[in-house]
Amino acid sequence: MEIKLDGRAAVITGGSKGLGLAIATRMAASGADVALLARRPDVLEAAHAVVRTRARGRVLAVSCDVSNPQEVARAYGEVMAGLGRVDILVNNAGTSQTGAFTTITDEVWQADLDLKLFAAIRLARLIWPQMVERRWGRIINVLNIGAKAPKAGGAPTAVSRAAGMALTKVLAGEGASHNILVNSLHVGLIESDQWARRHAQTQTNQSYDDFLAGMGTGIPMGRVGTAEEFANVACFLASDAAGYVTGTAINVDGNLSPVM
Repeated sequence: MEIKLDGRAAVITGGSKGLGLAIATRMAASGADVALLARRPDVLEAAHAVVRTRARGRVLAVSCDVSNPQEVARAYGEVMAGLGRVDILVNNAGTSQTGAFTTITDEVWQADLDLKLFAAIRLARLIWPQMVERRWGRIINVLNIGAKAPKAGGAPTAVSRAAGMALTKVLAGEGASHNILVNSLHVGLIESDQWARRHAQTQTNQSYDDFLAGMGTGIPMGRVGTAEEFANVACFLASDAAGYVTGTAINVDGNLSPVM
């Protein structure tokens, strides 16, 4: 099935690397105008160049720390000036911040919530009225499987991601009558820059491919997923082909999660 996003405009946060870059590239290749939001201008510019090689529409790069409400407002203004509309919002920005519960300070909790929860809330709130007006919209919240099945030592990420799942369901309920479809995608073990950094930190002679193969042994499918596979699911949810899918929390994890 060919996914077409012609005439749509998408915003992807955390769009300069990993899953965000894969989603941006896939949506741009499917015909959408795409705005990449990320913090580091140098990395963002490199991502912009990558997406442009596949794009059939406009590609915009906007430097923004989405945990800062003033920067979110400024970035939204730049996106509207550059693209004129937003039909698809992918809330992907985030890090895997975890630790023993008693070691997590208020400052760490707040920073995690600002980045993973409040950024999604603020962007959705800005974009929502135009989706209502056009009676068409897609919001995809990228979470992780810990949101459904949190483990000991999984805070604060598991908590903020669980809140993101609740936000998804609330927005899906409010958006349904306006044809605004809201879903969450839950990451398991997907090949990304995060794992490349961890491999580099191991300081062993093990190759990166062998490192990933070792990670895959604990997954029922026997391998780590690819960013492209994840992006394909996101692109489907953003399209008219998924016109009756909303309020769902979809695992993209090779059946790693014990919870559906």
